[in-house]
Amino acid sequence: MKPDQWRRLADSPATRRQMFGYAAGVAGLVALGQAPAGASDPVPALSANPFTLGVSSGDPRTDSVVLWTRLATEPLADDGRGGMPQVTVPVRWEVAEDDGMRKVVRRGVAGARPELAHAVHVEVDGLRPGREYWYRFTVGNETSRVGRTKTAPDPRWATEIAFAYASCQQWETGFYTAYRDLAAQDLDLIGHLGDYIYELAIGATGGQRRTPLSSAHNAAVMTLSQYRLRYALVNADPDLQAARAAAPWFVMVDDHDVEDNWGADLSPTGVTPENFLRRRAAAFRAYFENQPLRPSSLPDSPDMSLHQRLRYGSLATFHILDERQFRSPADITARLDPNRTMLGAQQESWLLDGLGRSRSTWNILANQVQMFQLDRLTDPGLQQLNPDTGDGYAAERDRLWAGITARQVRNPVVITGDAHVNCAAELKADFADPGSPTVGVELLATSITSGGNGSDTSAAGQEWLAANPHLKFFNNQRGYIRCRVAKDTLRADYVVVDRVTTPDGAASVRRSFVVESGRPALQDA
Repeated sequence: MKPDQWRRLADSPATRRQMFGYAAGVAGLVALGQAPAGASDPVPALSANPFTLGVSSGDPRTDSVVLWTRLATEPLADDGRGGMPQVTVPVRWEVAEDDGMRKVVRRGVAGARPELAHAVHVEVDGLRPGREYWYRFTVGNETSRVGRTKTAPDPRWATEIAFAYASCQQWETGFYTAYRDLAAQDLDLIGHLGDYIYELAIGATGGQRRTPLSSAHNAAVMTLSQYRLRYALVNADPDLQAARAAAPWFVMVDDHDVEDNWGADLSPTGVTPENFLRRRAAAFRAYFENQPLRPSSLPDSPDMSLHQRLRYGSLATFHILDERQFRSPADITARLDPNRTMLGAQQESWLLDGLGRSRSTWNILANQVQMFQLDRLTDPGLQQLNPDTGDGYAAERDRLWAGITARQVRNPVVITGDAHVNCAAELKADFADPGSPTVGVELLATSITSGGNGSDTSAAGQEWLAANPHLKFFNNQRGYIRCRVAKDTLRADYVVVDRVTTPDGAASVRRSFVVESGRPALQDA
């Protein structure tokens, strides 16, 4: 079957569900994911503390957050089940106004069910806006660590916002030192922009970590049990656990969360669309099980609703995008074809409509892959553009920036991951004309570990800076970006670590930029 024939067949949600046996089974799982059941279930005897994968919170709103944990007494059990008995386990949860958990304001019981890898997603409502809370889980006599979360400010408040974001944390290439530093920051929100896991085989020695692993890790991740095991390996990291417990998160899927360079229903490795969608269904299911997502996000087919908005007072709206599920196949020769898309027509309309309606001072577009144009060689006759980024979908990018200009969107700022380098760029109405208007700025964060230690700069980076006048900063180390949003300015600190191949790396601020409200330009802080 040709790809276009497959897409026509797969366009029907019912067809997709039926093809993968989801019509009844996953509908039941959705109900399980939403049900608060479990209070009457007996607590089974467990062999060890089940909170080995930590706690997290997410999707903060003015009156609610989602609390997450996943029970696993043996997190690296090869079958991906975490050593848990195949029964529902009642999990008590509490939310308090103090870190000592004395002023409890909400509590309840959730059922950690084997069908969902004993993950728990609790929607806590009735909270106050812009307020810190602390939470914990209990099973029997075992209690989790205490996590900190925070609700979004009231839409009428001009409350300053501190947030950070990261991406690309290939476990075997290094230690999560950047998360140790990030966890120590006083943040309102943390974003992960994709490549939370990598689907690649890991050798028996654990790469740079030199941690012996079973043979179950030395294979490409394809099945639900394998994806569950890979998430367990990543989430068991203590520095990542500290960051996940430090503030509420929002998360996004990129390619390695499923398969390198995938797009829409097609795999770049040439497997049949049906087999690829089976893999994607497993990846999305494990993604839901291991992230602080609302129960309604549980995928009911090989598709998952991923784009959303988070409004933070009157200062900022985060427009969180999905640039994988709807994209046309990579083809740099067709980059100017207006019919090619990365967002899909429906998401593009959703984005532009939301930007047009936004009254926030700052509109932050959280996306997976680089949006600014990047000529990767200085010789114009040898221009090289990456088909996987916004350069492969230039007509849609131009349409997006024209729409932002026409709607007079206030202060668009793009935050990005994926590239394993730090970059800061000004987004031009016409990248071929350096004198054309600047529409917004892009703050691209390097990886947490992917790419290894790196260096302050590189020969390629120097070429990029020379060939791209809108590119104002390049750095090839690992780390994350920390931002503070105020009424008149947005400040971005590029935090880097000097090494990730040993666990004793040190973090520092390599460069800081300020963007003034109403002036889309990068200025040194």
